Amino acid sequence: MKITDLKCTILGKNPVVRITTDEGICGWGEAESSKPYLKPHVLFYRDLILGEDPTNVERVMLKIRRMGAFKPWGSAVSAIEMALWDIAGKAADVPVYKLLGGKIRDKVLTYNGSVRFPMNGQTPQDYAENMAKMKTCKEGFTIIKQAVGFHNRGMMGLPNMSFGEMPTGKRAPARGLMTEHGLNYVIDCVRAMKEVLGDEVGLALDCGPGWMLPDAIRFAQAIEPLNVMWVEDMLTGDYTPYVQADLYRDLTTSTSTPVHTGEQIYLRQNFTDLIEKQAVNIVGPDPADVGGIAELKWIAEYADLHGILMAPHGIFDGLIGLAALVQVCATLPQNYVAFEYPTGDPAWWYDIVEGLPDQIVKDSEIAVWDRPGLGVDIIAEAAKQYLPEADAGFFDW
Repeated sequence: MKITDLKCTILGKNPVVRITTDEGICGWGEAESSKPYLKPHVLFYRDLILGEDPTNVERVMLKIRRMGAFKPWGSAVSAIEMALWDIAGKAADVPVYKLLGGKIRDKVLTYNGSVRFPMNGQTPQDYAENMAKMKTCKEGFTIIKQAVGFHNRGMMGLPNMSFGEMPTGKRAPARGLMTEHGLNYVIDCVRAMKEVLGDEVGLALDCGPGWMLPDAIRFAQAIEPLNVMWVEDMLTGDYTPYVQADLYRDLTTSTSTPVHTGEQIYLRQNFTDLIEKQAVNIVGPDPADVGGIAELKWIAEYADLHGILMAPHGIFDGLIGLAALVQVCATLPQNYVAFEYPTGDPAWWYDIVEGLPDQIVKDSEIAVWDRPGLGVDIIAEAAKQYLPEADAGFFDW
């Protein structure tokens, strides 16, 4: 079997990768909806993989992995890797989890980072009311993540939250020293949400990046009695192209509140310091950024050897990314906690993808499916109407 083409288009908001072969099998990959600009990055790798056998996933990846980097190049490599595994599974007529060593769980736990309701305001009561709505979602999530601090522009845009000016504009780096009022305000919002959830549903906090280390320590210590699941990306994260493991270790060793990071990191080598120094309690690589699903599994295994938990990121990964997360998380060791559940956006994504169960999440879990490859396919005839005009031939062979 040989790769005959690598294509990329934008369906709705998500870059979608399609790899075709000379045996009539195609594989799908998907990048985050936050990267609609990714198409040229994906196509950069086209000539490097044409003619290769896609079922030799690692051999193909050796040709392109070293040419990736932190976002966006690593995202392009990651989406290609997903598509290679999809082909390998289809060619062998087995689900991808079989090729990754087999599943150790029949259901994978998810957490809610994507099923949202509009906020009525920014008061602690508003956060409590919003959390009450999420608690009653039909998916029955047992962990819910909410943005606070510098990851929440609405919250940090309030008066007297931090010293200095908050930058404006899309992806502007928000970072600074919190005022005493600001720190207490965030704590009050967390306390209000936790009162709603009680000990029935875990609360995870997406915090940054942007916190200064002293503020991060004060905040994590202050919320220790609330037993939150974790504080995420307080110091670095998202589009931060570095890790700063030593700073994270200072934070982690100063509090009993679990510390989480890793969604922005590309490749296992860039997790080495975090894991070996036990700089965090939980790592959360995203299969659409870290280099793919096998890369994520390697990181999970290494983290497990060091007593570190695994809770993968995935909020923007779409329905193909969801399928990839289900397959790889079925195989992860027992340090696995849950992955962040991505949704189809726009809603017509559910009309153009086949293979998903009618109710994807039940009681916060997804039953691992056994269809070959990633287990989902895009229905070409249904999806063609949503293709950009320039990509009219995306589904051609």
